[in-house]
Amino acid sequence: MRIDVEQRDGVCAVRFSGRFATGEDPHFLSAKAEEIKKANRGKLLVDFSEVPYVGSTGLGYLVSIYTSVTTISGGRFMLVGVTPRVRELLDMTRLSTIIPMAADFTAGRAALCGEGAAAQSDAP
Repeated sequence: MRIDVEQRDGVCAVRFSGRFATGEDPHFLSAKAEEIKKANRGKLLVDFSEVPYVGSTGLGYLVSIYTSVTTISGGRFMLVGVTPRVRELLDMTRLSTIIPMAADFTAGRAALCGEGAAAQSDAP
């Protein structure tokens, strides 16, 4: 699992790559969560386009960073690039009805920055 955090134009972009399954190093995940919280200024864009699988650890982590952003006044969160297998899991857990999603990075960024109605709650 790789997690890259980048701050650009008021949006904190977090790119995940690899399988996000049980057994991930908890110290690494905790450190990355703190980095995300420190870099976040209320708009968080999470890119899962390179995540083929998410287990319970990954779901918990996703919910944790979603909550940390959305509890901030005006905080906005967008999940982008969800693969069909991950989308199926989000649908089964009903997280897809809670977490806003967009088809890709560009659409997600536009939705976060208020540039039209680019968000798609039913993005594949």
